[in-house]
This record gives sequence, C-alpha cells and structure tokens, in this order.
Amino acid sequence: MNSRQFLIRDLLVLFGLTGWAIALPGFASEFAVSMALTCLMYVALSSSWALFCGTTRYLSLATSAFFGIGAYTSALLLETLPWVQAIAMGSLIAAAVAVLMGAAVLHLRGTYFAVLTFGMTELIRHAISYFEKSVTGTVGRVLMVVPERDTIYFSVLALAVLSVALSIGIRRTRFGLAMLGIGADEQRAQTLGVNTRIVKIAGFALTAAIAGAVGAAMSVRWTYIDPHTVFNPFIGFQTVLIALIGGAMTIWGPLIAAIVFSVLAETLRLQVPQLYMMSLGLLLILSVLYLPGGLASLRAETFRGWKASLKSGWTELREDLSGETKRRKRREQQDRERRHVF
Repeated sequence: MNSRQFLIRDLLVLFGLTGWAIALPGFASEFAVSMALTCLMYVALSSSWALFCGTTRYLSLATSAFFGIGAYTSALLLETLPWVQAIAMGSLIAAAVAVLMGAAVLHLRGTYFAVLTFGMTELIRHAISYFEKSVTGTVGRVLMVVPERDTIYFSVLALAVLSVALSIGIRRTRFGLAMLGIGADEQRAQTLGVNTRIVKIAGFALTAAIAGAVGAAMSVRWTYIDPHTVFNPFIGFQTVLIALIGGAMTIWGPLIAAIVFSVLAETLRLQVPQLYMMSLGLLLILSVLYLPGGLASLRAETFRGWKASLKSGWTELREDLSGETKRRKRREQQDRERRHVF
C-alpha cells in the first residue's frame, strides 16, 4: 500500500474504535466504564509520549509533571471557569512549563536527559507541596465542582482520539520527518537545515500539552488531589513502559499496550500488586529481548521465527544432553589433525 492508502486505513481504524468507545457507556457497567477511562487516559499519554520520544529517541520521564500541572490547574480554576476552558488552561500551562524545561535540558541526550527530566518532576512536586503547606496551609485540594461521569469520559475520549490523530497526521508532515531525522542522526539533520532545537522544544511542548489536558480532565475523578497523587512518578513510568512495550515508533502500539496494561491493572494490581509489577517488568524484558519493535510489530513471520529459534534451541539442547555435540567436535578435531599431517 502507498502512503495515502495507509492514511485512509489508519483513519478508518481510528473512526471504528472511536465509535465503539462512544457507545460503551450506554451498555457497559460502571466497572467497565472506569476501566475504559483508565485505558483512554494511558492511550492519550503514551501516544503523545511516543509521538515525540519515540521519533526523536529522547527518553523523557516528565509525563507525571505535566499531568500534575494540568490537574492542579483544573482544581484551581474549575470553580470559576467552564469545564473545557479549565482543561485548555491546564494544557497551556503544562506546555509553557515544557518550553522552559526543554530549553534548559534538550541539549542533553540519553541517561542525562532522562535523569534531569525526572529530577525536574520531583522539583515541581516538592515545590507545590512546600507552597501548599507554607503559604496556603493545606495538604491538598478538594474539588467542589465535579462534572458527571459521562462528561469526564467523553472528554478523555476526545483527548485520546486527538492524541492518536496527531500521531497519524504529524508523522506524515515535515515536522514529523524532522523529529524522525533527529532520532536517526541529529547532526546530519542539522546539516540538512533542520532547526533541531526549535523542533525538539515544539515536540516536547506538544506532548506536555496533551499530558496537561489529560491531567486536568482526570483530576475530577478523584475529587480530592494532593501532590503525591497527581505527581505520582508511577504515572510517568507506566506511560513509558506502555509506549515501549507497545512500540514507540508505531501509531497503534501504545493503544494496544494501553488496553493490555489496563486489563492487567484491574485484574492484578488490587489483588496481588507485586505480581502486577513483576508482569510489567517481565513484559518489558521480553519485549526488549524478543520484540524490540513492540507488540505492534507482531507478524506471522515473527511467530515463525520464534518457532524456528525454539526448534533450533531444542535440537542443540538434545544433542548436548546425548553427547552428540562432544562427539561431533571430536570428529571435527580429528579431521583437522589429519589435514594438518597430510
């Protein structure tokens, strides 16, 4: 298929999934809708994270910072602003913070960038905690204005659809190609005329804007928030794990992995949280070793390759146990000695 056909296919898949998600609250139970809401949250977060970090290969751990900024903005403004405007303000403030943060740290790569983004997240969390305790004299925020369940659900659904649609569209633009060029070889991209600094800051701000909007929409789900809840590093870490396991370079990988993780979270985390964390680690290890492209790269050829590898490994193990490997090596050594003599 050509690029246009791929675009049409992706849009049709997105349209079909959106229609199913819109119909879900009409027939599903409260538990199913709650699980779907968590799933949509991580679809939006991981898709926006993969749009920037998957293409540029900058490992950001600041998702929870932008999520928390959006949540606190919504908590402060929701009593005076309409619902949509509160979400928009959370998105804008998170994007503004990302521009400042990106200007300071986006000249670094690899471990240094990851550690600094995580450190800045903790700095923001502790700064807000100190401000609340020292200035306002509170520990958290009680949200007095809480929209209905369906309003929250459809808002997060709209953000998830927007995030995936941006991934579909931007990856086909010059801006998306510039981010891919930065991920492949940043110095070569610079020599080709790409303003890598502006592109990186813009991409970083875009992923922060989505995360801030999601945080603003999800804050009312708790009705009471504090820095420990909305700036929880686990939100950022799980977003990264979902994107990496699903396939950060793909469009649909984060969505597939978000569904898998949501089911795991609801079935395991509340009953056996240790097993849930072990499952996350095991999925990440298996993905890195045997599926570097993520779950979205699974093809029939992948299973055939795994089958051939297992068959080859079993044959080698059987020969080792039977002593055939030692006998074969001995025969090869004897052949080499005879050729050397004659």
